[in-house]
Amino acid sequence: GACGGAAMADGEALVSVDYEVSGRVQGVFFRKYTQGEAKRLGLVGWVQNTSHGTVQGQIQGPTARVRELQEWLRKVGSPQSRISRAEFSNEKKIEALEHKDFQILK
Repeated sequence: GACGGAAMADGEALVSVDYEVSGRVQGVFFRKYTQGEAKRLGLVGWVQNTSHGTVQGQIQGPTARVRELQEWLRKVGSPQSRISRAEFSNEKKIEALEHKDFQILK
């Protein structure tokens, strides 16, 4: 439902977005740093290595915070990582968070 003051509330609306990061992102503590950054921002979701050498997962939280982690995934990553590409998909507004915290999946 659209209500007044949308401009202010927009950054607070909850969103869910999937991500996949390519480059040198496995064996460089990428998941651990992603989890740490997500927790610092108060986001929930998960991160895991894929069989084809990328890292993928899902982020959920307030739009403004999710944007911050997207930027981090694009440009920063863990100290040893080399990010060549970060792709985001399936972005959608959600009513409530679907995860309790931010987990590293095996």
